[in-house]
Amino acid sequence: MYRLIKPIFFKFDPEKVHYFVVKRLKWFHEHFPLGKTILRSSFDIHIRGLEREVFGIKFRNPVGLAAGFDKNGEYVEALSDLGFGFIEVGTVTPLPQPGNDLPRMFRLPDDEALINRMGFNNKGVDILAERLRVLKAKDNSIVVGGNIGKNKNTPNEEAVNDYVKCFDRLFDVVDYFVVNVSSPNTPGLRALQEKEPLTLLLNTLQERNHKNGISRPILLKIAPDLSNEQLDDIVDIVKVTGIAGVIATNTTIDRSGLYTAPELSAETGGLSGKPLTQRSTEVIRYLSEKSNRAFPIIGVGGIHSPQDAKDKIEAGASLVQLYTGFIYEGPGIVKRICKELIR
Repeated sequence: MYRLIKPIFFKFDPEKVHYFVVKRLKWFHEHFPLGKTILRSSFDIHIRGLEREVFGIKFRNPVGLAAGFDKNGEYVEALSDLGFGFIEVGTVTPLPQPGNDLPRMFRLPDDEALINRMGFNNKGVDILAERLRVLKAKDNSIVVGGNIGKNKNTPNEEAVNDYVKCFDRLFDVVDYFVVNVSSPNTPGLRALQEKEPLTLLLNTLQERNHKNGISRPILLKIAPDLSNEQLDDIVDIVKVTGIAGVIATNTTIDRSGLYTAPELSAETGGLSGKPLTQRSTEVIRYLSEKSNRAFPIIGVGGIHSPQDAKDKIEAGASLVQLYTGFIYEGPGIVKRICKELIR
């Protein structure tokens, strides 16, 4: 079915199509007779052998939805019906912001890739927190991660305050946190990946990571464009700060080896999809081997097939996440990956 409708979707602006699809998915989940049952019977899979316990959280399967797909936590329940073992919302910032000017998302079909320069467009942490509070009160079985960032106008010297605000506001309504300092679409953000400011940021969050005897796993999402020396620093930072793990990787600013014409592939923003498959797996393997598997890694970047997911797990990932592969391959990819992993 998806192979038939994908060419139609791809004739229209990708951001508009995204909202068109997820809004109708939510409507089908909530209002269509037996909609939830139909979705789950078509796309979900429940096999005990797929369960994972990672950084103290039980996941019903290791395939999650990456941040950026549901920035404001509006579609978590409906997306969970498609078989995802966990949903990561955000990136969210303390204050609402519109993001960058349109157009800001571009398909590269010849490369099975996307370029986006969304710019952390979101409705702000207060709206997300309230929405997740209602969700958790209704269904606490869905594992939800909160991906947090800083507002565009916040200088890097004050960035810690933005992350702290998001952390405190979401503490009671998410299962884990992801610190996003690796998006290429907020000016100066990637400078926070340097050892000194990153250590300060993570230590500050760890100092606040306790409430009524509860702490939340904190993960760091890193760029695929880091050198081996910078990856060595990441390993040291994880050990020093005691955070739970790493998500590898975010989108890339590299444009080498693309088939798409330069007038499109040269659009500014982060590149995701198949061109990232090999590099993200390399980063996972390097971190896993360098740290002697000292911390869990969530592998993301260019997963378009069950084999891509297996490669990342074999390289050292405990869990995987999809975004661009989900768009190009359709919702059935989650079930296909799960079946192959259990096989």
